[in-house]
Amino acid sequence: MIAIVDYGMGNIRSVEKGFIKIGADVRITADPKVIADAKGIVLPGVGAFKDCMRNLDDLRLLDCIKKEIAKGKPYLGICLGLQILFAESEEFGFCKGMGIFSGKVVKFNFDINRNPETGVMKIPHMGWNTARLLKKPPIFEDIQDNAYFYFVHSYYVVPEDEGIVASRTDYGIDFVSMVWKDNIFATQFHPEKSQELGLRILKGFDGFVRRS
Repeated sequence: MIAIVDYGMGNIRSVEKGFIKIGADVRITADPKVIADAKGIVLPGVGAFKDCMRNLDDLRLLDCIKKEIAKGKPYLGICLGLQILFAESEEFGFCKGMGIFSGKVVKFNFDINRNPETGVMKIPHMGWNTARLLKKPPIFEDIQDNAYFYFVHSYYVVPEDEGIVASRTDYGIDFVSMVWKDNIFATQFHPEKSQELGLRILKGFDGFVRRS
């Protein structure tokens, strides 16, 4: 069973429907015991970093999730589920993250970083864009380089360790759109909104969980 963490934010049902469509056994939960008993963890989310961390803390889920990741349990973070892996965010002032990876979450700043070919860049970055693979994680077995995925975000991660970066995407600047290290997979884009290719990622994660 894969636990989809419900902390009151994001498109939980869309993620659940995607996993059900590929035949995975999933359960939406805010119960630390269910998360501890699960074979894999999915943490999706759309919204503010600080709200996400506060909700997870209020539900007593932060320590549980960090403990299970440290044990080697497969983890898939989507959008906010990627960002909170890092040490800090500048969104609405400084906020500490889970600190699993060193680095920070910063806002697109197109007064400084502007694409001269396309002119003014809109924030949030919303719509389809490509992911340029720097390394191919096992959940990407059936996905080629520069495939298109769906994005909705105003902030992006800046890891200190380039070794965890699995893909980059261009939107005025070249930003990190996926990280992967060992049992941790996390995407800035939304697999559950990315049609067939997104379902392949969910299927790839389910397969990884089953093999773990």
